[in-house]
Amino acid sequence: MKEGPKRQEIELRHIRHFIAAVEQGSFRKAGVVLGLSQSTISRCIAELEDRIGASLFHRHSWGISETFAGQRFLTTARKTLETVDAGTHDVAAVGRGEHGFVRIGIYSSIAWGFLARLLREYCALHQDVQIEMIDGPAEELASEIRRLRLDVAFLAGTPELRDCEHSQLWSERVFVALPNYHSLADHDTLVWRNLVGETFIVSASASGDEVRAHLVRELVGLGGCPYIEVQEVGLDNLLPLVALGRGLTLVCEAMTVAQFPGVTYRPISGELVPFSAVWSARNDNPAFRRLLSLAKSMAVRSQPSAPEQSAAPSQTHDPLS
Repeated sequence: MKEGPKRQEIELRHIRHFIAAVEQGSFRKAGVVLGLSQSTISRCIAELEDRIGASLFHRHSWGISETFAGQRFLTTARKTLETVDAGTHDVAAVGRGEHGFVRIGIYSSIAWGFLARLLREYCALHQDVQIEMIDGPAEELASEIRRLRLDVAFLAGTPELRDCEHSQLWSERVFVALPNYHSLADHDTLVWRNLVGETFIVSASASGDEVRAHLVRELVGLGGCPYIEVQEVGLDNLLPLVALGRGLTLVCEAMTVAQFPGVTYRPISGELVPFSAVWSARNDNPAFRRLLSLAKSMAVRSQPSAPEQSAAPSQTHDPLS
C-alpha cells in the first residue's frame, strides 16, 4: 500500500509566534514583541495552519481573532510551551551545577576539618544537589572513578592512580589514640621513640593496612618490632577497644572529633598526612566540577603563610600511605 505524504512537524517557533499573535491581537504587534517583521510572523502562522490542516485566525482589517480551531489549539500550545520552558530551566540548572547528583569517595572523617567545611559550604550554595558518600579502598574508589560511577574521592597522600587526575588540598596531623590511664597520656606531644614496644590495633579495612605499614616502617627503623593486632571492626568499634587497653592506634586529626569515654588523643610531633582529590578528566558532571572548584579555592585560602611552610618541611611527608 502506498504511503501518503509525510506530515511536517510543528516547530517551537510556530507555537511561540502563534501565542504572541493571540496575545497581541495582531501579526504586526506580535512581530514587535518578538523582534521580527510582520511578514515573518504571517508566514510562520501560515506554515503552522498548513501543518495542522486548519485555519487558526480570522484576518480582519483591524487585526486578527482566533477561529474555533485556534481557540482549541491555544490551550495545547500554552501547555506545550510551559513544559518546554520548565524543562529548559531544569536542564540549565543542572548545567550550572544547581541541581544534580555528586558521588563522593572518602577516607577522612567528615565530622570536622577541611572536608566537613567543604561539604557544608557546598551544600549551602547548592541545596538542590544530592550527595552520596562512599567509603572504600583507594584502588576500589579509583576503579569507580574511571568508570564514571564515582565523581571524586578524597584520599590520603598524593596518589598516582592510573587514568586519574589528582590535586593535593589539605593536610592533617597524625594522632595516637590511647587509654586515659596510659603513661603516655601525660605527654602533650609524642615522638616515634615513645611508641617503641607498644601494642597496636588496626582495622581490617584498607585504611588499617596503611596504618599497619606505616607503623612497621617507623618503628622497625628505631630498632623496635611492633606487635600489631588486626581487628575486624571499623573505627567506631576500634576506639572502645583502645579504651579497654587492647592496644593503641593511629588516627588523622579530623577523626579526633569522635570522643570516646576512656580514650585520649596525642599528636606525633612533625607528622602530617596530605589529602588529595582524585577524579577523572572525562567527568563533565557540572555539579562535581563546581565541588572541585570550591575545594581548590578553599585549599588556596587555607594555605599557611610562607614562613610557616618553611618552618615545617615535614608537611611533604606522607605517613599513612
